[in-house]
Amino acid sequence: MVERARGMTFPCRLCVRAMGRADEDFEALVVGIVRRHCPDLGEGAVSLHPSRTGKYVSVNVVAEFHSREQLEALYDELTANERVLMRL
Repeated sequence: MVERARGMTFPCRLCVRAMGRADEDFEALVVGIVRRHCPDLGEGAVSLHPSRTGKYVSVNVVAEFHSREQLEALYDELTANERVLMRL
């Protein structure tokens, strides 16, 4: 079934980005949150991009979303986490 919502057609694959301090477990934190909403992450779905100084990191996760509500629930959980400084 194809769902259209606010200019998006679902299902769709999107890259979700969460930025935070480059702590040892930040990647695992973000991936764990994403997996709660998108349990079927494929091989190579996660990439890391450190800041120029190495103090911060962007965790990028490509996942498939089946509805606007699923995507919004993920963004809400990322936003609520105090370790996530920014999410896109």
